[in-house]
Amino acid sequence: MKNDAASRIMNNPDFVELVAKRGRFSWILTIIMLVVYYGFIVLVAYFKDFLSIKIAGVITLAFPIGLAVIIVAIALTGIYVLQANGEYDRLTRKIVAGEH
Repeated sequence: MKNDAASRIMNNPDFVELVAKRGRFSWILTIIMLVVYYGFIVLVAYFKDFLSIKIAGVITLAFPIGLAVIIVAIALTGIYVLQANGEYDRLTRKIVAGEH
């Protein structure tokens, strides 16, 4: 009985759409975060002179750039949550309603 329900869900076009959209969107956000994070690491490794430019007193350019990496991570998380609470939840409700 369990396998029958699982099979129906896995063959549901809405489920297939949900998995595809969620996977594609997750990979896009992951790639953006990896580029931002490893871009910062490359700056730290190869462009120390650039990052050591003082912008206010003892604060160097590395501080706001590092802070931007953190803000981008928080923003991407927020974007994913908005997408999940909107379109993904709508598709999930549609799948569940079709099961009963």
